[in-house]
Amino acid sequence: MSVRVRRIYETPEPEDGVRVLVDRLWPRGVSKEDAHVDEWPKGLTPSNELRRWFHDGGSYEEFTSRYEAELAAPEAAALLDGLRRTARTGRVTLLTSSRNPDGSHASVLARLLATP
Repeated sequence: MSVRVRRIYETPEPEDGVRVLVDRLWPRGVSKEDAHVDEWPKGLTPSNELRRWFHDGGSYEEFTSRYEAELAAPEAAALLDGLRRTARTGRVTLLTSSRNPDGSHASVLARLLATP
């Protein structure tokens, strides 16, 4: 299983495998043609309320806990399982516009995808 996180503003690479946008909103300044996004499962993204709370100064640890709770909901859990199956067959690259991908929801997703 191979999952990595990249900023969507980086040039696509052949090693990306399946490119999955994990942001709720389409990133500014990136055309859909240039992004080469294969999937955009909006049901895996943090809720607008959680996203705003985090950007207003919420702690990453509490954000992670709340986000994992959202991902436990049936629809999100089913999407997560589907993405996990995709990751088992090849590389998956989670794409985000976050300036700090390692401290974002994308890193939480990457960790959960690596967990059986």
